[in-house]
Amino acid sequence: MFYGCYCWFDSFYNKEVNLKKHILEVDGIQISYNGKVLLSDVYLKCETNEIIGLLGRNGSGKSTLLKIIFGLVSVPNKCIRIDGISRNNKNMLGEIGYLHQYQFIPNHLSVKKVISLSIDKKAMEGFCEDKLIQSILGKRIKYLSSGELRYLEIKLVLFNSSKFVLLDEPYNGLAPLMIDVVNEMILNNTHKKGIIITDHNYQNVLKISNHLVLIKDGKTHHLKEKRELVEKGYLLNSHSL
Repeated sequence: MFYGCYCWFDSFYNKEVNLKKHILEVDGIQISYNGKVLLSDVYLKCETNEIIGLLGRNGSGKSTLLKIIFGLVSVPNKCIRIDGISRNNKNMLGEIGYLHQYQFIPNHLSVKKVISLSIDKKAMEGFCEDKLIQSILGKRIKYLSSGELRYLEIKLVLFNSSKFVLLDEPYNGLAPLMIDVVNEMILNNTHKKGIIITDHNYQNVLKISNHLVLIKDGKTHHLKEKRELVEKGYLLNSHSL
């Protein structure tokens, strides 16, 4: 198992033992493009308190898999279960939060309007209390920097009531200091959510994940040690870990 850099994880979890654990399972997915098999032997299991790092070369199907789970891409064969109950062909809103790799908030809206439409009134004060959100409350989306916008999008997804969150390229456009802030925010949400994250910035995925799954040749490989990333050809040498 990979416990990243948060040794406080277990003690934090123990404070939340009364929260019900939820389980997301995905299997049976098959999808091809232009006659080429993209995904054919996929199994994922994510529980509350877990961060699954989803890795793979460009074009391996990481983003496609997240879109299938959320329901943005339809496939003839799939089996998605939450707490043992099939969620095939059902709306995942409320169950799963999804961060698209590209901007999903319309530019013409104000930050305040986006927050009011997305966040429950009871959680509004807590959402807006951090300094970065305070600094952009008076702006419209089109005037935000790429880092400010990405931070807002990530926080919106993490603050919803879903049991699971899929993060596709969350570090896109973020400065190193902002990445540290985002990682802390992700970790702070693991006590109540299961999180699946994929990003080209694999070093940060390794830092915060406690399980790693590699997609290669259409199959999911569940890794027990980081060095398996070298053995399976994802990384060239152990110095990259």
